[in-house]
Formats: sequence, structure tokens, C-alpha cells
Amino acid sequence: MNLADASQTRHTVKAFEPGRTLPQSLVDQLLSVLQNSPSSVNSQPWHYVVASTREARARIASAAQGQYSYNSPKILHASHVVVLCMRIDMDTQHLESILQQEERDGRFQTADAKSRQDQSRRAYVDLHRYELRDVPQWMEKQVYLALGGLLLGASVLGIDATPMEGFDTRTLDLELDLHRRGLTSVVLAAFGYRSDQDFNAALPKSRLPREQIITMI
Repeated sequence: MNLADASQTRHTVKAFEPGRTLPQSLVDQLLSVLQNSPSSVNSQPWHYVVASTREARARIASAAQGQYSYNSPKILHASHVVVLCMRIDMDTQHLESILQQEERDGRFQTADAKSRQDQSRRAYVDLHRYELRDVPQWMEKQVYLALGGLLLGASVLGIDATPMEGFDTRTLDLELDLHRRGLTSVVLAAFGYRSDQDFNAALPKSRLPREQIITMI
């Protein structure tokens, strides 16, 4: 399947087939997509919690009750559910951790190159913290970049997927003890195999015409 076909055929699954589990080889590829997601100045302001068992998915589903109960079956019946989280703050410890990993991975040929990278990234963080005052929104944007790549990657692999914002963030954060780790949940993504009850699979994809949304200059 080429990229255009993957973007055309993917859809948001409305019902998963219970009991069908993705092979670990495909799950590992999805995790690689997450790990290699792009982010502004390589800030990587995320963490991912992956629920791969019935018990783990039930914990996630505890945040999809009441007004969000329509999402509970998708969470429970999927093979895997990913909670995409963001950091509560872009703190010095995190920035230092990124810098040291970049050094281990061989991105700096000189000490000066390492210093320039550190200064540049911290300048962007300070811009968002003190001038734009939008650090949480800036970090959240990076998480959605990861989500987009994850959904397209799943389609290329022939995996059915459903992104979900319909859940109680406070309930899930408490259930997973995220605040203690300096994190908060942003969005969910469920993966597995669609069932015959997935009405969306039979509906044609609908998008605005290319000429209406793309301007060539």
C-alpha cells in the first residue's frame, strides 16, 4: 500500500472485534513511529502509556463513562490503546536529558555544537514561556504531531485505529497517577481489527475538494 492509498482508505473505526490481538511485530512498529515522531526543536514533550491487556484497557475505560460512555466499547474491545500524554512543564531536567541523548547518539561533532543546540532549544522554550506564554499549548501541538504520524503509520500497516478526545482527563490522570510523574493525558488512540458493527467502514470518505483547500504558488 502506498502513502496516498493509506490516507484514502483509513477511517475512524467505530467498533473493534473483541478478542483479536495485534501481533507484537506490528505493535513494535507502531511504537517506533511514536518514538521517532517529530517535535519542535526536538523537545519531545510527551510520554505514552500503552494498554495491551483487558485489565489495562479497563483502567483506561474508567475515564470513558457518563457523557463519554460511547467510547468505552472501543477502548475495551481494541487490541491496544495508547494514552498520548504531555509534560506539565518543559523543565531543565527534561531539556538536559534530551541534550545528553543527542550527544550519545552522535549529533554533536564539537562541544560548541552541543552548546549552540542547547542554547537554541532553551531560547525557544523561553520564547513560549515568557513572551508567548503558551508552553502547554505548544507542547500539546507536538503530541498531536505524534498522533497524526501514528494514525497514518497504522493505516500503512493495515491496522484499524480510532483517535479519541472523548474521555475524562482528570479521571484518567488519577487512574494512571500521571500528575506525580509530571504528565497529563491529552488524547487516546485505539488499535486493532474492526468488526462487522463498524458502520463507518462502509461509508465513503468525504473531504473538501483539493482545489478548495490547497493553493499552489
